[in-house]
Amino acid sequence: MGVSTSRPDEGVARVTVDFPPVNALPVRGWFELADAVRAAGRDPEVRCVVLAAEGRGFNAGVDVKELQRDAGHGALIGVNHGCAEAFAAVYDCAVPVVAEVAGHCLGGGIGLVGNADAIVAAEDAVFGLPELDRGALGAATHLARLVPQHLMRALYYTSRTVTAAELHAHGSVWRVVPRPELAGAALELAAEIAAKDGTLIRLAKAAINGIDPVDVRRSYRFEQGFTFEAGLGGVADRVRGTFGTSRRKEGA
Repeated sequence: MGVSTSRPDEGVARVTVDFPPVNALPVRGWFELADAVRAAGRDPEVRCVVLAAEGRGFNAGVDVKELQRDAGHGALIGVNHGCAEAFAAVYDCAVPVVAEVAGHCLGGGIGLVGNADAIVAAEDAVFGLPELDRGALGAATHLARLVPQHLMRALYYTSRTVTAAELHAHGSVWRVVPRPELAGAALELAAEIAAKDGTLIRLAKAAINGIDPVDVRRSYRFEQGFTFEAGLGGVADRVRGTFGTSRRKEGA
């Protein structure tokens, strides 16, 4: 359990997340993931990183139970910093990052794949931000990198999900394959990228990041301020307790 790194092919590092049962990451998990991605990118022998996960789904966001066990705000602050570190590590990785996505990719998972350079997904993959149902905000920055603006807003406000096929139609998923073929398809793309000159591929990554129209780090940290406000004001706990609804009791 945790985060591990392997070398499935020349020039390719595979960073795998494994936090059963659904890959909802605790605070330490986000920092471990950030460290692993950064370390892989610093390795001069690595020219592409594959970000993958074991188990039922790619990522279920933060470990809400960890937040609920904390009577103060330490866990919320910790996960805010941890998510920011992990998302930034993927975005700032010195080499391209290919996200290998199966099953659910929710909440913080959107932050990871939205900052990746390419996404290969299984046919059963679903993507979404259930943040409003969890008393939180955030990662609209990254969802906006996957779908057009008005669709992003509708998905965010409703907490609905979209399929890998739908994202492929929008051009944000490179390829959709049956789940048994996923690892091979992601490695195929990574190996093609890794066949490039190592120095040039690093320059290309830096150049492409440099022309992004939105500073994803600043934008996401701005969103997190509202997440902390929701937690501090008590609305986060209230919403989590009603599964995201705001139904008024009769006579209220």
